[in-house]
Amino acid sequence: MSMNSKRPVVIYGANGFSGRLVAEYLREYNVPFIAAGRSREKLEDVMNHVPGIETADYEIAEVGGSVDELVKLFTGARVVCNTAGPFLYNGPRVIAASLKAGCHYLDIGGEQAWLRAVAKEWGEKFAERNLLAAPATAFMSVPSDIAAHISLETANIDTLEILTMFKGIPTFGSTQTIFAVIPTEAYYLEQNQYKPWPRATPYEVVVPGSITTQLALPWGGFPHPVWFKDHPQIANVRSLGGLLDRQIMETIFATEKHFEENIRPLSKEKQEQALAEMTSSVQGSTPPRENTREHRTIDVVMGRGSTDFVKCVVFGTCCYRQTGLLQAYAAHSLIHTPPRKVGFAPATAAFGHRELQKVLESHGLSKVKVYS
Repeated sequence: MSMNSKRPVVIYGANGFSGRLVAEYLREYNVPFIAAGRSREKLEDVMNHVPGIETADYEIAEVGGSVDELVKLFTGARVVCNTAGPFLYNGPRVIAASLKAGCHYLDIGGEQAWLRAVAKEWGEKFAERNLLAAPATAFMSVPSDIAAHISLETANIDTLEILTMFKGIPTFGSTQTIFAVIPTEAYYLEQNQYKPWPRATPYEVVVPGSITTQLALPWGGFPHPVWFKDHPQIANVRSLGGLLDRQIMETIFATEKHFEENIRPLSKEKQEQALAEMTSSVQGSTPPRENTREHRTIDVVMGRGSTDFVKCVVFGTCCYRQTGLLQAYAAHSLIHTPPRKVGFAPATAAFGHRELQKVLESHGLSKVKVYS
């Protein structure tokens, strides 16, 4: 392979649970890729376990974490799929290198503080180069955004209440992210203005298909308030989410409460130290491969106008598989055709919400029901 015919997609953080699933679906789309990360040994071990990997066109690249090293690796590729969270910490270097290398940027992070940073610091720079910066191209944000846009087609609404829940085991990366967002401000949207959620406050939520209520949290605020911030029609957005496991949610809430009462008053340095200790005490493991009969997901969007109402529910399964598929489809699409929107944009704006839903449905991973 000559130097100028570099494989078009780089998965950065390919040794993680989500990175491996992106590789699996890129293979399905016949997209050549580079599996990149800090340890060749870990990358080789993970790639060897990807089903059907012997038919994929890929290479492994061990790379340091500096912007210069990443630019060197990304140059000549077209799309970077960043799966190395927490993105508040790891995102800036990777997105900076993507821009310098002239690559579209996708990631799987739903931390609202990270999305606000991308919108503010990177949106215009990517747009100037006709490139897409689409963080949160992942389960925790995209299916609910699809449901929000289907609701907009269906009814005359200005208010969205969004709930995203899943059954599964948080991965190492997800666990790190849960702790990373605890100190950040979580906002909802009220009359197109950001308003802070009350800190360390859980919410009882009603999940279609379940008799008992579940416990949800604002979890950093979710991306939707950022995406709808300047929307001509939607003025109010509240997003909540969590795991369909009350015990785990009680533990996360207790952690948030402990942070507010005992750690927030400390200096920034001591806060970071305490958070690092808390994180390492509950390290997420690599979960088993998801099972469609067990690892179910649900996204609920309630849309309300002055006199109109709509409820859109996305029943799904295997949240991490949904993430892998969304990343691979987005990368595949970007190689073949320019995105519908450049600069900072949600996946729904870049690729079409109906198109993304068809992709998830065609793999048996989700189904939409609309009630109005």
